[in-house]
Amino acid sequence: MSLYDYQKSKEIAAEALSFTSLIMAAAWKADISNFGRLRTAFPDIIGELEKIYFRGDNLQYPQANFDLKEES
Repeated sequence: MSLYDYQKSKEIAAEALSFTSLIMAAAWKADISNFGRLRTAFPDIIGELEKIYFRGDNLQYPQANFDLKEES
């Protein structure tokens, strides 16, 4: 980890994003190995991400493309 990564993580944490959205964002940036680690650690979150975006399952989640709202 670099000092830049540490500082950036503090900035991101200050934005008060949900844990789920942070894990999904990490998955978008992950290489194959790290994506697999995320899938192992957070199977429900990554499974939903795959279902909605990677498999195109937008029929179950029509709001995924349009009516985005923050998680409480």
